[in-house]
Amino acid sequence: MVHQSRSEHVLELAKELLDDIELSRTSAESLILKASRLARWVGSEEIRYWLKLEIQGYNSSNEVSLRYMGITGRWVDREKQKGYWGPLAQHEAAIMSEQAKLHAMRIPDTAGNMAFMTTKTVTNEMTSSASRISKLSGIKSRVLAKLHEFISEIYYEKQFDSLSESIFERYKSDVDNLIGKSCGEVLEQIPSVMSRLAEGNKEAISQSLTTCRRVIDSFADSIFPPSEETIEIGGNQLSLAANRHQNRINAYIHLRIGSKTRKNRFRQNLANLYDRVSTGVHNEVTVEEARALFLNTYLLIGEILHLPSDDA
Repeated sequence: MVHQSRSEHVLELAKELLDDIELSRTSAESLILKASRLARWVGSEEIRYWLKLEIQGYNSSNEVSLRYMGITGRWVDREKQKGYWGPLAQHEAAIMSEQAKLHAMRIPDTAGNMAFMTTKTVTNEMTSSASRISKLSGIKSRVLAKLHEFISEIYYEKQFDSLSESIFERYKSDVDNLIGKSCGEVLEQIPSVMSRLAEGNKEAISQSLTTCRRVIDSFADSIFPPSEETIEIGGNQLSLAANRHQNRINAYIHLRIGSKTRKNRFRQNLANLYDRVSTGVHNEVTVEEARALFLNTYLLIGEILHLPSDDA
């Protein structure tokens, strides 16, 4: 049995519901019940309450109920509080009943004094049924349109999330493989950062940033070990000593790409990142910023490891 993630389950359910609506392949009651299941997973409190109204019927004591009476076109006379308060399934059943009644009606073939009155009565009943069908069908159409709007938003949001997750997972797997081959010590430190960030308290955040800095240092040692030599970059002689981690990472980048603009982008990103994870240990950093810094560290390492081995 294939295990589905919550995101996959929501995406599949939303797709089924869109097909149900667009292909008219299920009853109103079944549609609302299934949509309620989706709303319990991802819907807002208001949407969940609205769907409850479509199952149980509307009431005049709730603001949301009164607002959706208008949204779904249920009012006959709002000032007098006259409207179609029943649930969608009830209106759908009434439409079918009126359609059957209308189908069975016909102008009687009569003559004499009663012909005019009989014909007028039947015509009035046909007009009344047609009007009722029109009103109830309008309510149903508005409900389905609102439902389609809600489900579509969920579907395309989850479809994008699924695509994003897929792209990131493939990239992560690739980066993890490169890190494992080139600098295994870095890969061993990543779970520690993730664990600290999950705790979310001030001390844990500080420790996670310290580990991020160590990850960058370990990365520098792995890809460009320290030496007594120097390297010229942009007219400057840079030391490659043990404590010059950024210089050594920049030297690694310098030897692999020719684009000055790209080199500068790498250098600036690395400098900003290293400065923030260093000073953030002693300053106030939110857990959201700490997560962003960790992700930036990971993505930067991945981008550097994807550089060609020869000059571009």
